[in-house]
Amino acid sequence: MFRFLSMAWLCLLAWAGPAQALTAEQALAMAAGDTDERVAAVQQAIVQPDERIAAFLQALAADEVKIVAGKAIVVRDGKGQDPVTGTEVPVPEDAEDIINNNRMRGEIDTAMAGLALFGKDEAKRLAAAKALTREPDAGRLPLLDKALAQETQPAIKAQLELARSATLLGSDDAAQRIAAAQALSLSATPDTRLLLNERATVEEDAKVKAALQAALRAIDGELAWGERLGAAFSGISLGSILLLVALGLAITYGLMGVINMAHGELMMIGAYATYVVQGLFQKYLPGAFDWYLVAAVPLAFGASALVGAVLERSVLRFLYGRPLETLLATWGISLVLMQLVRTIFGAQNVGVENPAWMSGGVQVLSNLTLPYNRLVIIGFAIAVLLSMGWLIGRTRLGLFVRGVTQNRPIASCMGVNTARVDTMAFALGSGIAGLAGCALSQVGNVGPDLGQSYIVDAFMVVVLGGVGQLAGTVYAALGLGVLNKFLEGWAGAVLAKIAVLVFIIIFIQKRPQGIFAVKGRTAD
Repeated sequence: MFRFLSMAWLCLLAWAGPAQALTAEQALAMAAGDTDERVAAVQQAIVQPDERIAAFLQALAADEVKIVAGKAIVVRDGKGQDPVTGTEVPVPEDAEDIINNNRMRGEIDTAMAGLALFGKDEAKRLAAAKALTREPDAGRLPLLDKALAQETQPAIKAQLELARSATLLGSDDAAQRIAAAQALSLSATPDTRLLLNERATVEEDAKVKAALQAALRAIDGELAWGERLGAAFSGISLGSILLLVALGLAITYGLMGVINMAHGELMMIGAYATYVVQGLFQKYLPGAFDWYLVAAVPLAFGASALVGAVLERSVLRFLYGRPLETLLATWGISLVLMQLVRTIFGAQNVGVENPAWMSGGVQVLSNLTLPYNRLVIIGFAIAVLLSMGWLIGRTRLGLFVRGVTQNRPIASCMGVNTARVDTMAFALGSGIAGLAGCALSQVGNVGPDLGQSYIVDAFMVVVLGGVGQLAGTVYAALGLGVLNKFLEGWAGAVLAKIAVLVFIIIFIQKRPQGIFAVKGRTAD
């Protein structure tokens, strides 16, 4: 609200149009009486405003107006001021307070927004025109007509025409209502659809109702594309998160056959490492806070990789070849890690802020905004995937990992230290889980139970894609993400989860090896 107030004040100072001075009668009419009379007085005053009218409206919004002897005065810090002359006046103890209800406050905010229509800043004029479109009122027609007569920018003028059409939807003339509906049909926005729907529910004229319904059909057709693209983007965003979560599991599960139920807690460690780095930057480097996430990425990877290496060397190396024992052991480890985090950081969720460059989004369509944090996570997932592909396909460690995955005994006979490869691979998979936790901290809450929400989905992605197959993991993650979001829009979140699970079960029954089968002499 106060943003509009200060904006309108600056606009009025720069406005060189005709003006009228605030009168005592106007001030009293805007401050006292029933709500309808006050609203009408405010709407009349802003048709030909001056800086004193804007200042008085600002005082009204801040509850700084009182009634003294049939006159409205402004009271700040215990001192009274005449809103017409600006002179100081006494404030008696029996001065009557002004009470603004919600309707009056909304009218004052809209009036101040309307004053911005005459400023020099094009962005503020456009924002004011959009605000008036969302809240049409016949009393503002003179203001809109005056703004239209002065406006020279085509985009702002078009928005003002829409605001005028939205106002004329409530006209007593059926022809004007039909023309307004036809004009609004060209503006495919959720706000326009809401206005037309509201009018259609109360419209009694058959011809006008038909025009409203035709306009709604046209708008729904345009908005449908935004909804489809939004569902696709949400699916890709969810798929990128599932990909980050499942990449590390694809390595550890595919290489060693370890059913790592603590994978989610390794993600949690990465998320808390990000939280710790945020706290350090807030305390010691506040000027560089926007770059804390860059420093958190290697720390999240290193913390989770170190914990993973310790777990592999101390527990898991004795359980290879016994999947059930690894499942039980890692489940117990997950409980220990969650309790450790609760002891150190507390049981409540902690807040991790987005850097300034990850706040906001890109407006693609009227009903489609792509958040920057989601776009960054998609790019981050692609970078991690490419790095993993290069590491597995182009490095000596990757050669050893592939060799041990395809045929462990032969790799050992060729001189490969399989125990070291196991440790390094498990640490690598754990580190990638830490990167997933770092990314998840930017889109959700960080708490001790963070990993429990994703561990089942991660295993589904790995099994569906093919154990140990990076390409299969990519296809499965993106496919499940997009499928889940489209099904949510059709059947709801719960039924969508059930449908996805049924699909995976049927698919695995038909193709147990997943999308991509492991190639090698011992694959079958």
